[in-house]
Amino acid sequence: MTLVDEPVPALAAGEASLDVLVVGLCGTDAHIIAGTFPSADGVIMGHEVCGIVRDVADDVSGLRPGDLVTVEPHWYCTSCSYCRSGDEHLCADKKGYGVKLDGGMTTTMTAPARILYRLDPATSPFTGAMTEPLACCIHSMDRLDPASGTSVLIAGCGPAGAMLVALSKARGLTPIVVSEPSPERRELARAMGAELAVHPDDLDSPEVGALVGEHGFHSVIDAVGSAAISRDLLDRIRKGGTFLVFGVADPSDTMALTPREIYDRELTIVGSIINPYTHERAVALAPTLPLAALPTRVFPLDEYAEAFRAQGEGREKIYITPNPQLFERALAPQAA
Repeated sequence: MTLVDEPVPALAAGEASLDVLVVGLCGTDAHIIAGTFPSADGVIMGHEVCGIVRDVADDVSGLRPGDLVTVEPHWYCTSCSYCRSGDEHLCADKKGYGVKLDGGMTTTMTAPARILYRLDPATSPFTGAMTEPLACCIHSMDRLDPASGTSVLIAGCGPAGAMLVALSKARGLTPIVVSEPSPERRELARAMGAELAVHPDDLDSPEVGALVGEHGFHSVIDAVGSAAISRDLLDRIRKGGTFLVFGVADPSDTMALTPREIYDRELTIVGSIINPYTHERAVALAPTLPLAALPTRVFPLDEYAEAFRAQGEGREKIYITPNPQLFERALAPQAA
């Protein structure tokens, strides 16, 4: 990673520029740095973006300078079989802003206006940036499709895991149990709506058994991205239950699973990737969720290395602010 000065690209048709208030760091960014997630060389990172519209191309309508916006950071070819059948998120030539196209770790970002979503001016910049991972979590809950009143086990309560807890609560799932080694994150899980949050070593405790029963959970979610964790979680699903793979595992990470096990227990195993047609729903839903419970820490752009180190510690949701004065001004209504 390096910090460089580059000119802001001229606006093409259909584009807008925005002054970035905050950009969140997530596990994908860490995987990019580690070389375990494919990205373009020389790309500007950052895909969880909230900013203020700076300028719009002449043909853009529905946006104007000064609007507070969040970014849905994906580009689709629109012509492959997936795109033409309504599965754009599976596009054969999909590119992500901050991954293969320039993203939000910059003072001014340029992007198609169609991927910018207007926010209420009173929205916290943190909430604005969180709509991107929230949209991914909403898609994952769509994939899981749990019935109200059924149980769920969520492994991992980082920022995305915490959102999954809140969405499970909003969907009427009960009991909601979280497996998390960090005491601080177990406390966060309870703040987000979990009935019980335990250390992974305590999943076989009488406390969990009394809450869930002898047959196991209706739904289980791996929000960590680990084959070892996934293998353990599979053993905790009741017959006819559903397992959701949400966390991003290393491509070389494998686990043993036999077809007979799926057959005998009639398991459903689903994956979930990015946020097809859920960003607008995330904008609508974000104000109703306890997102303010997530601990946050902010770094200026020139302290990006420290920000990534803090992100690796996993204690807080880490943000970079490329425009500190604009960011502080945007926070002022929240403080008032």
